[in-house]
Amino acid sequence: MVTKMYYGEILLICFCSIYSVQTLPVTMVRRQLMLLSSTMVHGYEIMQQQKPYLIEFFKRNNVSEVIFVPYAKVNGDYDGYTKMMADAIATFELQTSVKGLHTFDDPVEAIKAAQCIYIGGGNSFVLLKKLYDLNLVELIHKRVLEDGMAYMGSSAGSNVATRSIQTTNDMPIIYPPSFDALNLVPFNINPHYIDADKNSTHKGETREDRIKEFHIINEAAVLGLPEGTLLAVDDNKATLKGIANARLFTRTESREYQPESDLSFLLEK
Repeated sequence: MVTKMYYGEILLICFCSIYSVQTLPVTMVRRQLMLLSSTMVHGYEIMQQQKPYLIEFFKRNNVSEVIFVPYAKVNGDYDGYTKMMADAIATFELQTSVKGLHTFDDPVEAIKAAQCIYIGGGNSFVLLKKLYDLNLVELIHKRVLEDGMAYMGSSAGSNVATRSIQTTNDMPIIYPPSFDALNLVPFNINPHYIDADKNSTHKGETREDRIKEFHIINEAAVLGLPEGTLLAVDDNKATLKGIANARLFTRTESREYQPESDLSFLLEK
């Protein structure tokens, strides 16, 4: 049983409520993670920009079957969502089968037996609530960090891989029991990150503004991953991959990193 080690208070402005964040501990045993900003990238078919990195990931971890977790899909078309991802993975020509978690009679037993899980994008609040409802949060944490199960996430699936979903871009359309996520890494991610357009006439908050608001109350680093980037984690080594620079935010500064940058220091906190 994973115990809860950290207690803190955060304020989510859009709810005007106070939530307790109690993160699962990172046990630092063995991590095999691919955390994508998104599967869709301008100028590419689905998952094709990331294809070389994902092929290497599947081969390194001897993945013959992927359990796809479609629960971030708000409209509930889990079959269609799973087929779309299975078709994309089929282009890797690795003979890797893809099965939707929703097709199993017992999701807990399916995760216990899984070689690799892939949690897709959609709404992070809907996704995390479903993971809690199915009693999968602590189980996935344990399977990845203690058993070495490979983990792939995209967008919302990358959000829930971190310490919390506090830096998602999604509308809070449903209440999960907590903002605490899988805590496979001890920092936050902002998928689909985009810098402000200096020529824009838009007067609303920028993505950077929102992350700065997060840091008024929270200390965790936030990695802004633009579309076309991913974070590859192999044991205790984290490497930025892709075709764009990522931006790392802390309470005191932000810094840009180019693809192939070593971000392993983020795993130490």
